[in-house]
Amino acid sequence: MDIKSKTVLKGTIAISISAILWGFDGVVLTPRLNNLDVGYVVFILHLIPFALMNLFLFKQYGQLKLFVRQDFISMLLIASFGGALGTISIVKALFLVDFQQLSVVVLLQKLQPIFAILLAAILLKEKIRKNFAIWASVAIIASYFLTFGFNLPDIKSGSQSNVLYASFFAILAAFSFGSSTVFSKQFLLHHNFITATFFRYGFTTVLLLIYIVIFGKYMYFEQTTPTNWLFFIIIGLTTGSGAIFIYYYGLRRVKAIIATISELLFPISAIFFDYVVNGSVLSPVQLVSAAVMVFAIIKLNS
Repeated sequence: MDIKSKTVLKGTIAISISAILWGFDGVVLTPRLNNLDVGYVVFILHLIPFALMNLFLFKQYGQLKLFVRQDFISMLLIASFGGALGTISIVKALFLVDFQQLSVVVLLQKLQPIFAILLAAILLKEKIRKNFAIWASVAIIASYFLTFGFNLPDIKSGSQSNVLYASFFAILAAFSFGSSTVFSKQFLLHHNFITATFFRYGFTTVLLLIYIVIFGKYMYFEQTTPTNWLFFIIIGLTTGSGAIFIYYYGLRRVKAIIATISELLFPISAIFFDYVVNGSVLSPVQLVSAAVMVFAIIKLNS
């Protein structure tokens, strides 16, 4: 195996591992924190990894001297969308469904490339492929059947209402993460993945600290149980910063289509873990819809 093939293999394995970790987190770990405020949870999920990073990566602060105005703007946007808004939205969605249809919420995040491609065309002047509208439409329609099957949304029903709101937050998260991807591309033109991860967590932690101070969410420190702290630490070391480091490492070594295919382990693992841990099974309509949606997303990136 030549050096190029080894590099691609390493990148593919790295992205696959990060995708499985995110699937595990969305279904098994983060939902266990639903006794706490969403904003507070997201703050701690960034604070712990960032504090640990400071032990090993404190020299990264020297990179601030190399930041130009656009770097600060890009990082602030990455933290605002990918760090704060995106994470708060997906955590809120996971909390709303109360361990029901967790894999549906996670799968809806796969709409992220649609927003990333649109924003890349607007902000980075990247050319949109001819069939974008077709495959984007297919993915969106499939996402509806994934969420509701052949039924109409019933906002009067408590459970259906929660699913509807959760779906909205999951799609908002997809938009936010898609936006963050575009801003990250701008930042990674001049900085490496270690710098990107370090300051993404740093900027996000500061933004969320301001939020919890202004809105008095710091009171949840007293309500955080030992079990909560255990999950916070596990997430922080594995599916949080750990998975992002692994993902960025892989992303720099493979083409977009390979990354997209590798990321399929994210929804696949989410469905698997939701079944094993929570006993949840998608209906035949939802399974077909999930397959169609993921296929459409692949076509968008190919």
